[in-house]
Amino acid sequence: MVTTRFKHFGDALHLPDASMAVFFLGGLYLRRHLVFGFFLVLAVVLDEVSIHYAGISDFCMTAAYAFLPLAYAALWYGGRLYAQELTGSWRSLLGAFGVAFVCAVLCFAISNGSFYWLGGRYAHPHMAEYLQRLWQWGPLFVRTTLSYVAVALLLHAVLQRLAGAGAAQVRA
Repeated sequence: MVTTRFKHFGDALHLPDASMAVFFLGGLYLRRHLVFGFFLVLAVVLDEVSIHYAGISDFCMTAAYAFLPLAYAALWYGGRLYAQELTGSWRSLLGAFGVAFVCAVLCFAISNGSFYWLGGRYAHPHMAEYLQRLWQWGPLFVRTTLSYVAVALLLHAVLQRLAGAGAAQVRA
């Protein structure tokens, strides 16, 4: 999150923002409520640094920013709920990917919806425009999140296989 949060969409020199994936994977692997709080504080600090010292726009800093903890909680606690199901099997990994998809959609709907309806950036908000913006930006954020999650889950599978192979050699 520290290395990617400054560029939401990425460019030739920067990866896109991994924050949503970090919150899901944090819930999946780290699980603790206190660690979730740490990551929330880290996200706020990174946003403040990016606005005040890195020249990033404060356009998204509205009353809706207060809904980011709820949006990130959808990811963290979705991962946390699935954590006990995660094994090295492909079915388990596909399940984790499916849960990540649902959580990423929910997270984006909360963050984007709060920004649209409560952010004060749109003079006359209405449902048709909101749905158009949700469809415009949602797939990008969800796809980015799922890309990071897919890499992490593949790494999980590889490490599980290596651990299994190492244990088999020790027994032999």
